[in-house]
Amino acid sequence: MISVIYSDKFLLHKTGHNHPERPERLLAVVAALREKNNCLAIQWLEPNLRNLDLRLQQIHHPDYLQKVYKMAKSGGGNFYGDTIVSPASYDVALLAVSAWMDGVDCTLVTGQPTFVLARPPGHHALFDTGMGFCLFANAALAAHYALELPNIKRVAILDWDVHHGNGTQELVENNPRIAFCSIHQAPFFPFTGRETERGMHNNVLNVRVKAGDTIREYEPLFQEKIIPFLSNFQPDLLIISAGYDANKADSLGWVNLQPTDYGILTKLCLKVTRKILFGLEGGYELNSLSQSIVSTVEACIIST
Repeated sequence: MISVIYSDKFLLHKTGHNHPERPERLLAVVAALREKNNCLAIQWLEPNLRNLDLRLQQIHHPDYLQKVYKMAKSGGGNFYGDTIVSPASYDVALLAVSAWMDGVDCTLVTGQPTFVLARPPGHHALFDTGMGFCLFANAALAAHYALELPNIKRVAILDWDVHHGNGTQELVENNPRIAFCSIHQAPFFPFTGRETERGMHNNVLNVRVKAGDTIREYEPLFQEKIIPFLSNFQPDLLIISAGYDANKADSLGWVNLQPTDYGILTKLCLKVTRKILFGLEGGYELNSLSQSIVSTVEACIIST
């Protein structure tokens, strides 16, 4: 069994014509999962909007939060040109954060994986600005929230998006109770995530791949570096910033993974713990995105 958290309200974050991070991403994934629903044990859940005023200020500057709010209420705007705020974006981003927190709760209660199908994504969002299509730092906030819960001493985050999760790293690397690992194409946007960065508490691992790499390069890196790093940390919860733009079909990255490869990576992560929260980050070619998530979900169910 795997739980999937989704709401049609996530479609209300409008990014404009030809923008890669568009509502159709979620529609394609939901259609693909529902097509498999007869043979996949999926529990569909709606997110619950939470009061996040004080919690968001733990990881984002109040002036930035106010800027996003005013930008949305005044009709919209953008950060760095590509990070869009539409009239509904502030409220939708709050619901996305809430969904990631619901995912934490669901995973810890059931002891089984949860997948949060939410947008906008979050792993590039910094303390004082949005960037890279991201408004609020969903994964970082979910990790900090989890540490407030009973019996949760350590949380690990794995970011397998093709782009380095610079925002997440910035917001968690000083916390000894959070481990952060990112596997990403380099050199590539956002041009961060050097392998020499280890964090103040040796709690950061950046693994760089190059254009054209395939599962032949990824699988050994998982087995020899990523899985040992995560396992040695002994997390009570593993959060995966699940971006799927490392697919060969995706034009926003130059890595050559196939959708079925994400099933392989998921099975390796399940060796660390079954308490995994997957949260959608990138992935913009609709077929490869949806089939990759199907592979992720199938791996969680088959490995039960």
